[in-house]
Amino acid sequence: MDAMETNRLYMREALIEAEKAAMLGEVPIGAVITYKGEIIARAHNLRETTQNATTHAELIAIQEACQKLESWRLEETTLYVTLEPCPMCAGAILQSRIPHVVYGARDAKAGCVDSLYRLLNDERFNHECEVTEGVLADECGGILTTFFRQLREQKKNQKRNR
Repeated sequence: MDAMETNRLYMREALIEAEKAAMLGEVPIGAVITYKGEIIARAHNLRETTQNATTHAELIAIQEACQKLESWRLEETTLYVTLEPCPMCAGAILQSRIPHVVYGARDAKAGCVDSLYRLLNDERFNHECEVTEGVLADECGGILTTFFRQLREQKKNQKRNR
């Protein structure tokens, strides 16, 4: 299997996590972390469920991977995430020394890998990541578009029913 096929395979797993988030009423973002070709962590957003601003898919997956590897250094891992990481998640990626990040859709409002900033490739930090963007971008963006469209419809219907 070539690198692009591998990226699509694991991004589909991240999309499964995003779908789990959507079913909970969470913003549908999913993440998986692989180590030596095996998924060692998977997570989806849980901010609404936990009422905790830090329970982004990436952070939950990083915590799970650290526990699995019994190390805060996640060397030899790859993080697959459906949406470009925000500044908080990009910081955690750098701090955990993840060497490769693969993401689906860009985030024009909060993305800090390519859109607003390039935190993962800033040579002023003591760690940089290889980044692969746009893997299954249409599917990753589509699940978000559908989620927010449905959310707007629900709010509109609630206003009508008052």
